[in-house]
Amino acid sequence: MTLVPIYLEIYPSDIAYIKFILESYEEVGIIRTIDRKKAIIVLLAVSDFIEVARAIVKSLQQEVTLIEIPPPPDLSDDWLMTELAIDP
Repeated sequence: MTLVPIYLEIYPSDIAYIKFILESYEEVGIIRTIDRKKAIIVLLAVSDFIEVARAIVKSLQQEVTLIEIPPPPDLSDDWLMTELAIDP
């Protein structure tokens, strides 16, 4: 199983809502909070469901402010993201 990271910047008050919506679609992916203060999250989408994941993100953009961003330069505090970065 390959995970495709999609980094998103949102409002802090929307973290729980977006996590709930995205993870309610079983097998599409999981959400990790990268930076609570800046409200940066990552959707780790299963590669087989990347089109579904992107469609969900696009739909959510009609409800909340949500911007796709490049990976933050420092992910060293999150063990899972560090593991994924070195995984070929």
